[in-house]
Amino acid sequence: MSVDTIVVGGGSAGCCVAARLSEDPDHRVLVLEAGRRDAWYELLLHMPAGLSRVLGNPRYDWRYSSEPEPFMGGRRIAHARGKVLGGSSSINGMIFVRGHPGDFDGWAQAEGMEGWSWEGCLPWFRTSETALWGDPALRGHSGPLELELGPCTNPLFGAFFEAMAQAGYPRAADYNGGAQEGHTAFDRNIRKGTRLSAARAYLHPVLARPNLSVRTGCQTARVLLEGTRAVGVELLNGERLLAGRVVLCAGAIGSPQLLQVSGVGPEQVLREAEVPVLHDLPGVGENLQDHLEVYVQHACAQPVSVAPALRWWNQPWIGLEWLLTRTGPAATNHFEAGGFLKTTPEAPYPDLQLHFLPLAVRYDGSSPVAGHGYQIHAGPNLAEARGWVRIRSGDVREHPRLQFNYLSTERDRRAWVTVVRKVREILDQPAFQPFSDGEISPGPEVTSDDDILAWVAQDAETALHPSCTCKMGRDALSVVDPDDLSVHGLQGLHVVDASVMPSITNGNLYAPTMMIAEKASAALRS
Repeated sequence: MSVDTIVVGGGSAGCCVAARLSEDPDHRVLVLEAGRRDAWYELLLHMPAGLSRVLGNPRYDWRYSSEPEPFMGGRRIAHARGKVLGGSSSINGMIFVRGHPGDFDGWAQAEGMEGWSWEGCLPWFRTSETALWGDPALRGHSGPLELELGPCTNPLFGAFFEAMAQAGYPRAADYNGGAQEGHTAFDRNIRKGTRLSAARAYLHPVLARPNLSVRTGCQTARVLLEGTRAVGVELLNGERLLAGRVVLCAGAIGSPQLLQVSGVGPEQVLREAEVPVLHDLPGVGENLQDHLEVYVQHACAQPVSVAPALRWWNQPWIGLEWLLTRTGPAATNHFEAGGFLKTTPEAPYPDLQLHFLPLAVRYDGSSPVAGHGYQIHAGPNLAEARGWVRIRSGDVREHPRLQFNYLSTERDRRAWVTVVRKVREILDQPAFQPFSDGEISPGPEVTSDDDILAWVAQDAETALHPSCTCKMGRDALSVVDPDDLSVHGLQGLHVVDASVMPSITNGNLYAPTMMIAEKASAALRS
């Protein structure tokens, strides 16, 4: 079988690339997705509040795990990644954050990266979205990603906004329009009470195109190289598919893994995995970055949180309400508000992100209290820690080794102390006094800097934002060319996903990943 472009990975970026390239009726596109289809009957994927049930579920999640993290007591940190059409956009928290303009202007300072400034990226952010508000010069109003603002009707959201103001933090008029600092209702990828994944936004509307094929349940084993040219891929079943070019959209873990098992990557890593070295490229899998976060939780003295939605006897009725009307507690991600603050007055722009939740709960749905509660998720967004992704063998079915090195620098550790103290300051404001029944995590006994760092090392979880492992640029550790995201030294092979970021952005990664996919698709079509 031969097509013009094979897209490996039907995740967030892959859905966009496939939809945009197939707009040319003479260009044949094949999407290969290892996971299942996001069928209508996979209700937990489409129900916004179902995210805690799909994270960690092997039906939808690759369920990666880090190596023992040396600065977190040797803990292995679980990492969810979407194993389904739509990728992680089908299982994420649905929060839409572009990042700060300074992130992209920082990218543009490197050689060859001039086109990735805020000014250069803004048109592609606008192309991707339909926002129902905002300055038309800054926000898009006709793109596939329809956004809605969190309604924030629960009284605990009102207390959060008031507490932020009492602590001296302003309201952000449009945090995705360039002015990020302050507190705000979040843009969300929810449409009429249903998750709007990249698959639903980009791919499903165009599946009838005769030049677009989507195959699910088929995992790519390696990229086929003839000399320095990619000519197709081989599947696990031995089937070989040929193409004029291959675009890897397998994510910040999957894309470097595929390159490495195909013989493209650091020579020592490949030799240790007993993979023939076809193209020594030192940066493949290096520069791994992520966001780490904690939950500062309070018990709630008034019965106003959404804790009753967690009780098993209420869930059938909540599910039925969502099925019939797409309303009720199941129709929201509950991450309806948050904010962006500076960890120090000298910081050039906010580097701390908050998510407020009118519930005390972890990502897996477990709750530390039987009754009502609320919490702030928080963490520094621009950490110095750098890690890596390295294969164990040439078998793509074996998960690669992941090392994030969280808390590995003195600056990161200082930032974490500041984060926890700032969050406590907000939750101790007068606006929360009618609601607070005391801090339950980390707890009043955690007071000193050392106590805080020990708690973070013991309790923090990933925010699920792995990135930067196939970074674009022209330095010795860059992997792809900034112009068209082609792999350095090879022809017909491109990478388009969060792995190509040179440094992580200030916020959730879905929005900048879709911007990258839009920008790259235009370059691939030219």
